[in-house]
Amino acid sequence: MKEEHSHDSAVQPDAYRWAAVMALPLRLVVGWTYFSAFWRRLVLENKLIPDDPGYIGVKFNHFLPNALGIKPVIEYLVTHPSELWWFMAAFTVIEFLVGLMLMLGLLTRLASVGVFCLALGILLGSGWLGTTCLDEWQIGILGMCAGLLLFLTGGGSCSLDGRLSKLPCCARRSSLFAWAGSGPLPLGYGRMARVSVWGAVFMMLVTLGTNQFFHGGVWGPLHNKSVKPLLEVSGASLSGQELSFNVFRTEGVDTYGSFLVRIRLTDGQGNTLWKMEADQLSALPPSAMENAYLAKVKPGAFGLVVPLGARAGVTLPAALPAVPEGPLSVVLTDVSGKEWSAPVRKAGVL
Repeated sequence: MKEEHSHDSAVQPDAYRWAAVMALPLRLVVGWTYFSAFWRRLVLENKLIPDDPGYIGVKFNHFLPNALGIKPVIEYLVTHPSELWWFMAAFTVIEFLVGLMLMLGLLTRLASVGVFCLALGILLGSGWLGTTCLDEWQIGILGMCAGLLLFLTGGGSCSLDGRLSKLPCCARRSSLFAWAGSGPLPLGYGRMARVSVWGAVFMMLVTLGTNQFFHGGVWGPLHNKSVKPLLEVSGASLSGQELSFNVFRTEGVDTYGSFLVRIRLTDGQGNTLWKMEADQLSALPPSAMENAYLAKVKPGAFGLVVPLGARAGVTLPAALPAVPEGPLSVVLTDVSGKEWSAPVRKAGVL
């Protein structure tokens, strides 16, 4: 046993140096991907201006409908714009620090924990997005794996950690510096192997679980919620000369909205009793929509635009000579021809 322990101690420093050097391309590229979020968001173009069309908070709102586990957090933030701004600003600063530290190899293991946590947030919030491939899911799960691997390897000689390790203050606290920075971890081969194996098992379970949840990628029919728009219509009522309903966009491409070109009121046989066409919808005043979130339902040039993640109560003037007997439905028609409907409650009828 003593001989085996001695052998472990002798080979560990060299093993870490080799591993860190071989992981250098991964460390630089992953570091840039997080640093570049800050670079694109503030240097190349300011995307932290709330009233600007490119405001990153609106993109964050797109995560809401199918987020896993963190939907209440996202919903709270998109309904509290000032808190959302501070969150996005803090998130941007963290990405900047994590990315820069990783590229420089400064406190590499601490930065790799930041990468793991940031990637986990991306995975849970937007792992369901991606129109042609499983874009956001792949980014999130690979980011988590990269963070775990870089924690195990550290930065090595091609890092600032390698220079700092020679300073007396770091040498005196070598164990603490190893956990936060780089160099051999105070673990023998057996423990290190168990950490690596259980880390791999954990990551594989997360990979399979989220792949199945978001895309049905392990068994059953595949699904991609980013391709076709889906609207949830609820709470429809007809009172006097007004038709009211709630609409929530839960699926489809995040880069453009669902375009409603017709809204109809139909009877039990499907006959149209009243309708508004695209030109009338585009002329609606903003006051006709009571938006709940940052992403807003609003009139567009060719109808009513419903962005991903937007939820609003819509009130329309619906003049009918008389309210007919029997069931009524409101029917929303997208420019693609897709339709969504909901039963309409008549005023005074339970």
